[in-house]
Amino acid sequence: MSERPTEKPEFGPTRRGFLRASVAGGALVATGGAAFAQTPDPLITEVQPWARVFGDGIDATPYGMPIRFETDVIRRNVPWLTADVTSSINFTPIHALDGTITPAGCGFERHHSGAIELAKEDYRLMINGLVETPLVFTYADLERFPRESRVHFLECAANSGMEWAGAQLNGSQFTHGMVHNMEYTGIPLRLLLEEAGVKPEGKWILVEGADASSNGRSIPMEKALDDCLVAFKANGEALRKEHGYPVRLVVPGWEGNMWVKWLRRIEVGDMPWETREETSKYTDTMADGSARKWTWIMDAKSVVTSPSPQMPIKSGPGPVVITGLAWSGRGTITRVDVSMDGGKTWHEARLQPHSHDKALHRFYFDHVWDGSEMLLQSRATDSTGYVQPTKNALRAIRGLNSVYHNNGIQTWWVKSDGEAENVEVS
Repeated sequence: MSERPTEKPEFGPTRRGFLRASVAGGALVATGGAAFAQTPDPLITEVQPWARVFGDGIDATPYGMPIRFETDVIRRNVPWLTADVTSSINFTPIHALDGTITPAGCGFERHHSGAIELAKEDYRLMINGLVETPLVFTYADLERFPRESRVHFLECAANSGMEWAGAQLNGSQFTHGMVHNMEYTGIPLRLLLEEAGVKPEGKWILVEGADASSNGRSIPMEKALDDCLVAFKANGEALRKEHGYPVRLVVPGWEGNMWVKWLRRIEVGDMPWETREETSKYTDTMADGSARKWTWIMDAKSVVTSPSPQMPIKSGPGPVVITGLAWSGRGTITRVDVSMDGGKTWHEARLQPHSHDKALHRFYFDHVWDGSEMLLQSRATDSTGYVQPTKNALRAIRGLNSVYHNNGIQTWWVKSDGEAENVEVS
């Protein structure tokens, strides 16, 4: 591994120096950090149409929606990815977002049998099995319990899965977009289990959803009592239909299929249930054909979201903000390094402060681009000391037959015209 420079180098001219130099090429000159036009700009000197009339009233959009200029910032699917008549997977537009909180309206979805409509009045949650008192809760019952709000990422175990055999999909939305990050509000699962009274031999729980698939998953009791939430709000509002309205499970840091939506039943048992979703699915196929299971934790991962194939550099050489996301199911991200030469040298990025445990972290690296080609990469380090590996390091252990848990370093080839492409470096 290349050594990290102790100081951040200057890449070409300073940002302010670039603005001053741009006078020779056109319209701007920098004075005290501000840019001024040499010739009158009608967008500044003339009254524009939008300043001559009244705008929309507050009742024009009863539920606020993005302005029409941002209608391309949407979840997208890959038609060939699933055989369903209706696509069951779509991807968060992480390339077009900033900060860390994912708007609910464009947050990643995964459906095993489609999104169902379940009214609060019809909702029931049963806890049974190895408990002192089997219980059934209504939605109104759940609202009476003490609640918490926490920010966590949800990542599908198959995120980046198509990239195991090589560069496949051209864009961070498609290679890494099976993830979202929201503020979830709900009841610590521990409180509901305590209400039912878990018997000493109760070591596992089975969680099921109310949809046709039920998506049953086994979870160790230690995790259930630690930080799981029975959630009914996300980003301050009721869960969206596609995110499990009215109630879902939140399993921080663990693969997304365990975050069961439309949560209807929790059974306490003395061993795992070995359901379809944890035997034939969501196990890691190794190079020798064997399958590794119980790989619940999502290891440290990162990706540059801009520049990237869906976010090319359109302004030409000059100041460029390289930005992206990093996350770890084991804790917080403590450092992100950025490389512009395919991993030969690394430079420490700025981490947005105040990020949460088991949540997305935003990083920035301010660069003055000289127009030459770049092989952009990012590499995350988490609070346990784990360093994000290369794809080749993962393949040396896992082979090429895997689908799940690909957290290898991603490479974007940024060309001299600013366009970017998904590539791999050896």
